[in-house]
Amino acid sequence: MKYNEIGVFMDRDGTVSKEIGYVNHPARYELLPRTSLAIKRLNQKGIKAILATNQAGVARGYFEEEMIGRVHGKLEALLEADGAYLDEIYYCHHHPRVGEGKFKKDCNCRKPKTGMLDQGAEELDLDLKKSYMIGDKISDVEVGHKVGAKGILVLTGYGMGAYKEERDSWQVEPDYIAEDLLDAVEWILMDIEESEQDA
Repeated sequence: MKYNEIGVFMDRDGTVSKEIGYVNHPARYELLPRTSLAIKRLNQKGIKAILATNQAGVARGYFEEEMIGRVHGKLEALLEADGAYLDEIYYCHHHPRVGEGKFKKDCNCRKPKTGMLDQGAEELDLDLKKSYMIGDKISDVEVGHKVGAKGILVLTGYGMGAYKEERDSWQVEPDYIAEDLLDAVEWILMDIEESEQDA
């Protein structure tokens, strides 16, 4: 199997970093423990590590779009300090019902629609059916399944509440429920290895 055609898409807040609500300044942004190690494990295997995050704070008027870039600059610096990196960052700054002008839009990029994953597949030459989506909401699992990828729910961020309080109403089931991002990545690496053995 070509590892470089596998993408691991990750939600941001509650999955890669602490869930604190809308991040309106880089000083408030913190990685979750073991995030850098998880992403470094993907880097070492040549698997594409990709951020895919809804950031409707722009549409809601909480901050300007340039703030997303500043926060992601801090994210990349924190990862770099630990020897890890993201291959790409995608974000959706739209909202279908709130905001003004170009930000109020029923777009194709806002999860659980598939635009960010489709874009990643095209730009990074990925096979989405061999890829994965990790997030702390069942909508992250849903968007993964829509493109034929496997979906993993992490119990960080909103994940524990989603699992404990909402699972009876889930329309989709996670392929794996992980303690955190590193647990999810370790499961992915095991799943890929098993797929290779079955091929």
